[in-house]
Amino acid sequence: MNIVLRNLCVVTSTRADYGLLYWLLKDIQNDSDLELQLIVTGMHLSPEFGLTYKVIEQDGFHIDAKVEMLLSSDTPVGITKSIGLAVIGFAEALDRLKPDVMVVLGDRYEILAAAQAAMVARIPIAHIAGGDTTEGAIDEAIRHSITKMSHLHFVTNKHSAKRVQQLGENPQNVFCVGSPGIDYIKGIKLLTSEELALSLEFNFRPKNLLITFHPVTLEDRSSQEQFAELLTALNSLGDSIGLIFTKPNSDTDGRIIIKMIDEFVASRSNTKAYTSLGQLRYLSTIAQVDAVVGNSSSGLYEVPSFNKPTVNIGDRQKGRLQAESVIQCGNNAEEIHNAIQHALKVNLINVQNPYGDGNSSKRIVDRLKSCSDYKSLLKKHFYEMGC
Repeated sequence: MNIVLRNLCVVTSTRADYGLLYWLLKDIQNDSDLELQLIVTGMHLSPEFGLTYKVIEQDGFHIDAKVEMLLSSDTPVGITKSIGLAVIGFAEALDRLKPDVMVVLGDRYEILAAAQAAMVARIPIAHIAGGDTTEGAIDEAIRHSITKMSHLHFVTNKHSAKRVQQLGENPQNVFCVGSPGIDYIKGIKLLTSEELALSLEFNFRPKNLLITFHPVTLEDRSSQEQFAELLTALNSLGDSIGLIFTKPNSDTDGRIIIKMIDEFVASRSNTKAYTSLGQLRYLSTIAQVDAVVGNSSSGLYEVPSFNKPTVNIGDRQKGRLQAESVIQCGNNAEEIHNAIQHALKVNLINVQNPYGDGNSSKRIVDRLKSCSDYKSLLKKHFYEMGC
């Protein structure tokens, strides 16, 4: 008897979503009933952002398609053109691979392009982490757009589940599974402080901060202005505090922030910057520092699992569910400075992460396997709340 494997095509575009998808990829890869198809795109294929597709291959995954789409521009026009190139590339890749279902995560423009191509090709889409709100970025609209193109929804919390249903999605296809990023934290052996210091070539101080700041796309003050305020606040802390920077994604004005980081680090011995830490070093760094500062979703999703404070700057993550460990502040230097000082004193030993228990990937795979006919999901109707 011939066993027909079900082809699950997973898309990854950044080092961040790859870390969140890692255990899901492993679980699909190790399941005898499933065939993993993997498409990489975006920052993974860019020398400027570290050619991180090589890390994926080193982790034992076979890449079935590489969709080149990034232009050497982070202006709105350049990114819009990149989306167009991505749609073309995904159309070709999906036509060749012919997956039974495509699995995507999050709210990036590369994933929007993948969803558009799959929708037109009549390939069912399973979307992870829909229903969140981030009012300070275009990610908000992208995430909800992907939700409307998707057929199975794996959300991180009950509030997001409700929002997905408010968008007209059938509750029978909305599953609260938690954040798969916690799976990685639960399943990995972190580097010791000595191993991490050696790997980073960084001398940790008595107090240390991890800074991860991404461009803002809908706020009144520009990314450059906001990041300048952050640097002013960090400079006011003095050189006794170690500062570890991770560089931003390929979003609008990302290169401006990269340039500002490089200039700041060049003249300060207590600082170091990295294009990509990789998931192991990134999580190990969170475990060793005293606080995480910036506006990244990881400060809300993963950092609470380490009982470490997050200083969340501005409105980029506004509306997203937050643990008690998240310290919200405005985007001026004084507020940021005060929030950091508070973070360095707070006790968070009993903080609970509201994004789950670290078993998300298994729940997702089980649900994907329990669907007897993916194609039957394609014809959707708008589900009216209260019906």
